[in-house]
Amino acid sequence: MSETNPAATAPVSADAAPHRYTAAMAAEIEARWQDFWDAEGTYAAPNPKGDLAGDPELVAKPKKFIMDMFPYPSGAGLHVGHPLGYIATDVFARFQRMTGHNVLHTLGFDAFGLPAEQYAVQTGTHPRVSTEANMENMKSQLRRLGLGHDKRRSFATIDPEYYKWTQWIFLQIFNSWYDDEAKKARPITELVAQFESGARGVRGDRSWNELTEAERADVLGEYRLAYASDAPVNWCPGLGTVLANEEVTADGRSERGNFPVFKSKLRQWNMRITAYADRLLDDLDQLDWPEAIKLQQRNWIGRSEGARVDFPIDGERITVFTTRPDTLFGATYMVLAPEHPLVEKFTPDAWPEGTHDAWTGGHATPAEAVAAYRAQAASKSDVERQAEAKDKTGVFIGAYATNPVNGEQVPVFIADYVLMGYGTGAIMAVPAGDQRDFEFARAFELPIRCIVEPTDGRGTDTSTWEDAFASYDAKIINSSSAGSSGEGVTLDGLPVVEAKERITEWLERTGAGAGTVNFRLRDWLFSRQRYWGEPFPIVYDEDGTAHPLPASMLPLELPEVEDYSPRTFDPDDADTEPETPLSRNEDWVNVTLDLGDGRGPRKYRRETNTMPNWAGSCWYELRYLDPHNGEQLVDPEIEQYWMGPREGLPHGGVDLYVGGAEHAVLHLLYARFWSKVLFDLGHVSSAEPFHKLFNQGMIQAYVYRDARGIAVPAAEVEERDGAYYYQGEKVSRLLGKMGKSLKNAVTPDEICAEYGADTLRLYEMAMGPLDVSRPWDTRAVVGQFRLLQRLWRNVVDENTGELSVVDVAEGDIDAGTLRALHKAVDGVRQDLEGMRFNTAIAKVTELNNHLTKAGGPVPRSVAERLVLLVAPLAPHVAEELWRKLGHESSVVHEDFPVADPAYVVDETVTCVVQIKGKVKARLEVAPSISDDDLEKAALADEKVVAALGGAGIRKVIVRAPKLVNIVPA
Repeated sequence: MSETNPAATAPVSADAAPHRYTAAMAAEIEARWQDFWDAEGTYAAPNPKGDLAGDPELVAKPKKFIMDMFPYPSGAGLHVGHPLGYIATDVFARFQRMTGHNVLHTLGFDAFGLPAEQYAVQTGTHPRVSTEANMENMKSQLRRLGLGHDKRRSFATIDPEYYKWTQWIFLQIFNSWYDDEAKKARPITELVAQFESGARGVRGDRSWNELTEAERADVLGEYRLAYASDAPVNWCPGLGTVLANEEVTADGRSERGNFPVFKSKLRQWNMRITAYADRLLDDLDQLDWPEAIKLQQRNWIGRSEGARVDFPIDGERITVFTTRPDTLFGATYMVLAPEHPLVEKFTPDAWPEGTHDAWTGGHATPAEAVAAYRAQAASKSDVERQAEAKDKTGVFIGAYATNPVNGEQVPVFIADYVLMGYGTGAIMAVPAGDQRDFEFARAFELPIRCIVEPTDGRGTDTSTWEDAFASYDAKIINSSSAGSSGEGVTLDGLPVVEAKERITEWLERTGAGAGTVNFRLRDWLFSRQRYWGEPFPIVYDEDGTAHPLPASMLPLELPEVEDYSPRTFDPDDADTEPETPLSRNEDWVNVTLDLGDGRGPRKYRRETNTMPNWAGSCWYELRYLDPHNGEQLVDPEIEQYWMGPREGLPHGGVDLYVGGAEHAVLHLLYARFWSKVLFDLGHVSSAEPFHKLFNQGMIQAYVYRDARGIAVPAAEVEERDGAYYYQGEKVSRLLGKMGKSLKNAVTPDEICAEYGADTLRLYEMAMGPLDVSRPWDTRAVVGQFRLLQRLWRNVVDENTGELSVVDVAEGDIDAGTLRALHKAVDGVRQDLEGMRFNTAIAKVTELNNHLTKAGGPVPRSVAERLVLLVAPLAPHVAEELWRKLGHESSVVHEDFPVADPAYVVDETVTCVVQIKGKVKARLEVAPSISDDDLEKAALADEKVVAALGGAGIRKVIVRAPKLVNIVPA
C-alpha cells in the first residue's frame, strides 16, 4: 500500500461552512479514493500461485469467494435497481476483508446475446462494437459506486481467450459419455475401447470393427453427452431461430419479439443433461440455497417413480411410462403426442372397417387426418396444449395396440394434450382415473372402465359420473385376467401400493415392462441460428460425420459476415427452415484441415449454428480464479484453494452467489450440469458451482399510464388531491418494474450527482431486507445523506476542516457512550454477517445520533470505531475520515471492531411480575440476578404486596431476569 495520503489533497469549499459534507465534496472524495484504490490494487485477491500470486500472509487466511450473477451490458445502461445486488455483495465482501479473509470479488460481462445482434441487424454496427461500448459505459457507472472488485480478474464472454475455453469445455462434453454403472462421465475413448474389445456390444449382429466410420459415429452419438439429433424443436420463423422451451412464453410466442413459435423437427445440438437428473436432484440437499429455488429445480427435474409398459402393435411396440401401473386394466385407448416419431410408422393407408366417424376428424384417410392435426398442434404452446379448461381434441391414427395385461385391442390416437417433452410421448389412457382422459373419452365416445373403487359414494357405473375419480386410498377392482402373454395377474381387492408392486413384478416377469424412474427434465437444446454466439468447434466430413477440432485450433473465432441476421420468414409460416448468418460465409464454412488424426488434410464443412447465450455463464466462476491462464481451464491448485470441498461445503463451490430469482432453473441448472461433467472428468475438485445462493429482491417504481395505457415520464407527473396528472391529463399509477421503456427509470448517475455514491449505497441497503422487493422513493434518499453529514460533523469541524475529536482514555469515556458504542459494534457485526444491511445501518444511525445528542467532542477511539463500522457500507467517506484520523493504511484492510461483552449486556432489564397471569408490577433488575434474589425482590415490592392483600402464596414461578409469576393460595 502507498504511504501517500489522498485526503491531504481535498479542496476547500467556498460554502458558508466551508468544510461541510456536500454533494460536491462527496463527488471529489469518491473520485479521488476510487483512483487511489485502482492505483494501489487495494482489492487484489492473491492466488496461492501463478501470475496473480501475492501476499502469502493474506493467502494463509480463510478465503471467501463472493460473486454476483453475470450482468449483460445493455445499451440502456444501469438504473438504480440494477446495482442493488452489486452493492450488497460489495458491503459483504468489505466486511469479510475486515474480519480476516482473503476475498475474491470481481465482475465480468455476459456479453453474447440477441439484443446486440438485433441492433447490428438494424444499424449495421458489428455486435462487438456496440457491446464493448455498452461495457465501457457500464464499467464507468459501476466504478462510480465504489465497488471493490479485483479488476485484474474481469473479462467478457466475447473475448476469444475466454470463449476458447467455452469451446474446450464443449469438446470435453462431446468427447465423454455417462457410465450408468459408475454414475459419472467418462472419456468416450473408454467406451470405444469397450466396443473394440467386445466387452460392450453394439446394436444388431455386427461387431464394432465391421461398422463403417459413419455407423460408428451414429453409435457413439447415442452415448455422447453432447450430440446432434433430429428432434422436435421450437421453431420461430419470425426470429429465424429455434428456441429452448424456457424462451417460449406461456401463450406459445417468443420471449423476444413476441413471434409465434411452432413445433418442428430439425437437426440440432443437444446436451444430455438428463443423464445427471438424479445427481442434480440429490445434491440440492447439500446446497445452502433458498428452499423456493430448490423446489423449482426439483419440480423442473420432475422425478417420478412408476413403470414402463410395452403395448404391442404390428410386430413392434409403443412404450409408455406411468406412475399408476395398477390402473393398467382401465386403459381403454392410447394417445401419442402429435410429434411422436412412430405416428407415421403405424398410420395405415385406409381407415379400419367400423372406424367411428368422430375419430376421423372428417378426413378421407388416416394420413390426411394426422397431417391436418399435426399442423393444428404445431401452432400451440405446451401450456395451451395442456390447459385444463380447453376442449379435448385429437384424431385416430387408424391403428390398434394390445393392452398387455388383458389382450384387448385399444385404439391409438394423437392428441395435443400429450407432449413429447414428458415421459415417452405416449400414454395409456385410463379415463376413469384421469380427468383429461375422462374428458377425451367422453368427447370421442370411448369406454370408461372403473378400476378403483370409488369412496365418495358415486358407485361404479361410469356412465353416471361427471368427472374422473383418482385415489391412492381405495381398493382396485375389475382388474383380473389371464393376460395377453398367457400368464394371468389379479389385482382385485388390493390397495394401490400393493397393486403397484404386484403389477410391476408381473410386467418384469412377463417382459411386458419394468419398474422405472422418469424425469420431466429434457435434454438441453444447445443450437441457435444466430451470429453473435460462440462458434461450435465441430466440422463435418463429406459423409456428414461430425469431428471435433483439436484443442490447438481453439479458439475458433467468429468470421466477418455481411448480414448479421438469420433469415427470417413470415411469422406464421411454420413450413420453413433455418438459414444462419454463418452459413453465408463460404470461405469460413468450407475448409481444408489436418485434424491431427493421422489422415492428413481433408475437406470439411463447419457447423454454422452458434451456442446459446447460456454457454458462457455455465463456467465463468472458474475463469475468475485463473483469468490469464492460456494453457489450461484453471490451475488445479488455484481451483482447489478457492472452490474445493471443505467442512460445510461437501461439494465445494462459490461461498456466496447473489442474483435474481428469475434464474432459478435455467442458468443455475445448466451451470450445475457443466460443473458435474468437469468434476467427473477430473478437471475441477468442486462438483457444484455455487454453494450458497442468495436472491435479492427487486427495486420497484411507480408506472404512470395515460388513457391509452401508454407509459408517461414518471418525473413529469404531478400529484394533486390524491390523483396524478401528466400535462394536465389524469393518469393511472401502479407499482411495478423500473425500466427505460416504462419511463420511470432513475439512473445511479443522477443520485450520485445529487448526493454522492455513498448516499446511494446507504439508501439501497437501508430500504428494507435485501431479499424483499421495495419501492424506490427519490425523496427519501436525503435521509441517508443527512446521516453522512452528521457522521462527518462528529469527526470534522465544518468551519476549519480540522479534526474535532479528542483523545480520551477508554476508562474516562462515559458509560452511556461505551454501552452505545459496543452495542452498535456487536449488532452491526452480526447484521453484516447475516446480510441484514438495513438493520446494520439503523444501528450505525443510532450510535451516530447518540454521539450527536451527547454534545461536545467525540472521543477519538469512539470515532475510529464508528468509522470502521461505516466502512463496508460507505467506503469513500470512511476512507477519508480514517486518513483524517491520522492513519496511513487503507481502512479496507483494517480489523472490524470487536465488542466488549461487558458493555453489550444491558445494565438493567425489566422484570414483569404477574399475579394470576395479570401484570401487577415491573422491576428494574440486574441481568445476572439469581432466581432466589428475583423472587425476594418481587415479593417485597409494594405493588405486589398490595395486590396480594395478605393472601397466602401457593407457588412462585421465576424465569430470571424477566418474569415472576405468583400463584396465590
